Amino acid sequence: MLISLIADYGTGDPAFLEVTQRLLLAMPTAQVHWLSVPPFNTLATGFWIAQLGLNPGNPNRLIYHNCAPRQDDPQARRNNEGEGLTYVLLPNGVKVVGVNAGYTLSFVKSLAQTIHMVNVDRGGSQFRSRDVFPTAAMAIAQADFRLVGDPISAHDIPDVPGDRIAWIDGYGNIKTTLAAHTMTLAPQTKVVVRVGDVVSDAVYSDGSFRVSEGTLALAPGSSGWLDPNGQPIRWMELFLRGGNAWERFGKPRIGQTVSILQTDVES
Repeated sequence: MLISLIADYGTGDPAFLEVTQRLLLAMPTAQVHWLSVPPFNTLATGFWIAQLGLNPGNPNRLIYHNCAPRQDDPQARRNNEGEGLTYVLLPNGVKVVGVNAGYTLSFVKSLAQTIHMVNVDRGGSQFRSRDVFPTAAMAIAQADFRLVGDPISAHDIPDVPGDRIAWIDGYGNIKTTLAAHTMTLAPQTKVVVRVGDVVSDAVYSDGSFRVSEGTLALAPGSSGWLDPNGQPIRWMELFLRGGNAWERFGKPRIGQTVSILQTDVES
């Protein structure tokens, strides 16, 4: 069993190790890999649930995620209660267990075979992903579905916003939620892109390296997956060849708005 643990604990935070210990109590031979997303960033969480879960990999795998801003109720919390635990089965058989908060399930909701609540306590600990949820997650990982509860309608899960930063990779490439199939531009079309409060000229490209050194490109990126009909879903990326697009735009945060302001259709 391969377990991808996606959470907003922070890079290098011992919380990852604490949660891993609890997961391995039920399955000592499992391999657990960690991925840290920014605090309370459900968009990044949802993006990586889809990117890891919907692409080829070990068929015997679980994605266990926790990014719970506790924003489902603005009132004071009783017993540290937060958003509920959910179980999602992806079309390739990958199981996903984690908190339904914000956009965590938005990228997979239309592709999932099933989405259900999991009948566990929504409170009981400030650290629910360590103290409350692992037992249920590992039971589901081993095909014990006794805690799986009522279905959740995809209509009750928010859509992916189509104009945001989804991730910034180690090279400063900005992965966006602009869907590549919505682009109707000819290659080498000049565009003006706004990210947050910063504006820059760019060139639309159908492949990131088909631009000269020092050029900011708007191009289909390396992230995406197949829809149920086998058609590719790709996401646009801002790429500065020989530089750093993230720095070009003033080091924006994940979740900030990305917009194409104008195009030079004659170029």
